[in-house]
Amino acid sequence: MFQALFNSLSGLFSFSKSLNTVSNNVSNMNTPGFRGTDTFFSNINDGRGTRIGGEGLRTAAGDTRQTGNATDLAVDGSGYFVLRDAEGGLHYSRAGQFRFNDDGLLVDTVTGYQVLAFNASGTLDNINLNEHRTIPAQQTSSVRFSGNVVPGAATTTVNSVTVYDAAGVAHTWAVTFTNNSSTTPGSFKVSVKDESGTVVGTGEVRFRTDGSPLAGYNTLTISPTYNGAVQPVTLNFGSPGTFTGLTSLAGMASSANAKAVDGHGVLSVTDLRFDEKGVLQLSYSQSEKRQGPQIALAKFANESALKMTGGRFVTGTTATGTDIGRAGEGAFGRIAGGSLEMSNVDLTREFADMIIIQRGYQASSRVMTVSNEMLEQLYNSTRGG
Repeated sequence: MFQALFNSLSGLFSFSKSLNTVSNNVSNMNTPGFRGTDTFFSNINDGRGTRIGGEGLRTAAGDTRQTGNATDLAVDGSGYFVLRDAEGGLHYSRAGQFRFNDDGLLVDTVTGYQVLAFNASGTLDNINLNEHRTIPAQQTSSVRFSGNVVPGAATTTVNSVTVYDAAGVAHTWAVTFTNNSSTTPGSFKVSVKDESGTVVGTGEVRFRTDGSPLAGYNTLTISPTYNGAVQPVTLNFGSPGTFTGLTSLAGMASSANAKAVDGHGVLSVTDLRFDEKGVLQLSYSQSEKRQGPQIALAKFANESALKMTGGRFVTGTTATGTDIGRAGEGAFGRIAGGSLEMSNVDLTREFADMIIIQRGYQASSRVMTVSNEMLEQLYNSTRGG
């Protein structure tokens, strides 16, 4: 009877600890990246009751919820984000709740740990937005013309042609075509003036009898001087025999226009996102886009042996083995940008576990009561004798 008393007491202790696990699961049902745990009972040898034999991590992924925040990331696969603390220690998490801090580094929102990624040289490093906030100016090297120059028109002027020098300063050109067909059939003299009215270049363009540019006269290179340096700019009037560039066709209205093929001032990032391979995609303008680092992910040989720490990270990686690779490769999984993985806790399952724990606790308590009554009865009968 004394052993039954201690057996029931061990049951009370074990069921109480198991309820602690359930309560922790329920309290973290809205914690991003949280993985629920299960407690396991084991028998104590020689009929001496029960105890908690250990805990196991639930490895199933939680539901993915869209947040619209570009720095919130979720993993569609078995990978874990890799983070580094101030001392250089590595941590692993499914909670992709990230933000850029005041230093421009992508960090975990709660702990401030740096999110690691592979840089252009393939080295594991942090993600520093300051390195990508702007792109330097690029000078214009080519201007493409299109539309039509009327063969009989004395002059045709294309205004507001914007080009950039090496410092990113914009210059507005006016390109004038002066009919020279009296001297050479299909010929137009070309004069280029800047915003101050200064002529920065001259030349000639000629057209074939079909109205398309003539070979040898379908491009013109001028060399204005900006900031003490000569900047060659090629005016491209189109390919001979084609009508996608500038033409000279009778019976059509004048519609000549021009646009710089390249060149821009200093550009700042206007939009960023992570694609499914975890590569940071940056936009600076409608045409200027760049790529940044690629998110690093870790996977483990025995994920079920891991343990949650701090509600967001897993430990036990030394015993289970860690492999770090790139998002979008193999079993590491793809990245869902603007989303978070929520807890994998199932309330229905937790409520069912609570009922079982409650019944077990009640039964153990009842055994203890019966054992106590039997001991009391024994004591009383002995005293009465």
